[in-house]
Order: sequence, then structure tokens, then C-alpha cells
Amino acid sequence: MDTTRVDVWLWAVRLYKTRSAATAACRGGHVRVNRAAAKASTPVKVRDRVEAFAERERILEVAVVIDKRVGAAVAATCLVDHSPPVPVVKREPRVFVRERGAGRPTKRERRELDRLRRP
Repeated sequence: MDTTRVDVWLWAVRLYKTRSAATAACRGGHVRVNRAAAKASTPVKVRDRVEAFAERERILEVAVVIDKRVGAAVAATCLVDHSPPVPVVKREPRVFVRERGAGRPTKRERRELDRLRRP
């Protein structure tokens, strides 16, 4: 197989969970093939550059053309990832401080504390 549709390839290499999500991304202008906007039916071949925005910007090179969904280990061999590194966001831990001498928390305050402590 020399070519396949871009939406099928994106689904097969597990960039999108469903083929309809991959198709919707193409329709919404979130996918480019060789720097040109791609429709879902745009064919991709080996060494094409696919840019997709799925949760973050992904820049992929087609290494193997597949049209069946495969396991994650096999899918990783079907593409070369040129994406920029994921930015690490350092978050401060949430802290709840009660005023000194305020006594025990009320039921409402305890529920707010529980919401803060939950990840």
C-alpha cells in the first residue's frame, strides 16, 4: 500500500481515539499535510509531514503507511515524531489556611477543604 487517507492514518497511529474525531479535526482545519490544509480524504505517503493539533501541537513524519488500527508499540514505529517538547507546568500545591482561633471547620468548610485536597 502506497497511500492512505490522512484521517485513517491519524486514527491508525492512535493520534485520535476515533476515526470520526480524526475526520472532524481535518474538517476543522487542525490537520496539515506538507504544510497545506488537509481534508479528510487527502492521501498521505511515506515521508510526508503531518501537522495535527490533538491536545497539543504534533508534527509527525509518516514512516509506514497503515490503514488498520494497531497497538501502541507498533504505531510508534509507523511515525517519526518531530513535535516540540511538552512544556512542564509547575503548579503550586493548594493550601488552605484557617485563621487562628476559628475553631473546628463547619460542614460547609470541611467540604471545601475536601474539594481542595482532591487532585
